Amino acid sequence: MKRRLAREIIVQSLYQMEMNDVDSAEAVEMLIEEASEENETERVITDEIELKAYVVEHVNGVWEHKVAIDDMLEHYLKGWQMSRLSRVDRQILRLATFEMVFGNDVPAKVAVNEAIDLAKHFGTDDSGKFVNGVLGKMIQEIDTLKADI
Repeated sequence: MKRRLAREIIVQSLYQMEMNDVDSAEAVEMLIEEASEENETERVITDEIELKAYVVEHVNGVWEHKVAIDDMLEHYLKGWQMSRLSRVDRQILRLATFEMVFGNDVPAKVAVNEAIDLAKHFGTDDSGKFVNGVLGKMIQEIDTLKADI
């Protein structure tokens, strides 16, 4: 399973859930089906069951911990509020925070680098720098954040 593809689907699913008020199962199903049919990038999904399980686990995890994640992020968004962020940047930050604080399968630096790449791919010209700035501050205190949950 390619985690980059999984992260893209996770971010898109979270976006769909927030934008269209759909549940995680519906959002994930639609996006995985779309990804498996997409031929522009020559993607071949050979492990759809594993991919779907990973995506669902992370989407549900982010959604379940959304309030705690948003509270953490608010602390590092100097001069910003979660509600003022673009929906894409907000979902990317939520996923990275979930992976860094609540997950155990990805090193924090990897989560940050992946989030920056996702922000450059899905966001605006400044999204990568913005995500890097927020998560860069957060990663310095990651042990404290993990201990507080």
